Amino acid sequence: MEGMVLPKEYGYVALVLVLYCLLNFWMAAQVGMARKKYQVFYPTLYASESENKNANLFNCVQRGHQNSLELMPMFFMLIMVGGLRHPCACAALGVLYIVSRFFYFTGYATGDPKKRLKIGKYGFLAILGLMVCTISFGVGLLRGGEPRTMF
Repeated sequence: MEGMVLPKEYGYVALVLVLYCLLNFWMAAQVGMARKKYQVFYPTLYASESENKNANLFNCVQRGHQNSLELMPMFFMLIMVGGLRHPCACAALGVLYIVSRFFYFTGYATGDPKKRLKIGKYGFLAILGLMVCTISFGVGLLRGGEPRTMF
């Protein structure tokens, strides 16, 4: 496989990555506003319920963002590698992941952690789909095939 060239559809993958970055900036801004609103000042990561009556509300906002940060490296790696062979499928799965992450965050930010999974649970399906695409890419390379695209 000499001089692999990215499929033009890989541009969708790049745009989805930027979209996720924008969502991450928005979530970070929500945490910043919650810090002001609930008076949880830096460098405190989580509020203590014994010191702040709104600790649960702040912590839910913070945790929604923190969980998204924890999963971001896996999402980025899977979409970038799987997208080499299946750029359109990975871009679509990436959009599903982003939409589900938005609802995961907004559900969590209500202060009731159970609400994060109403729509947010579909992000796990998107990650699973991205894993399948990445496995397909890896197996295809091992078989000596060109990294053809799915669509």
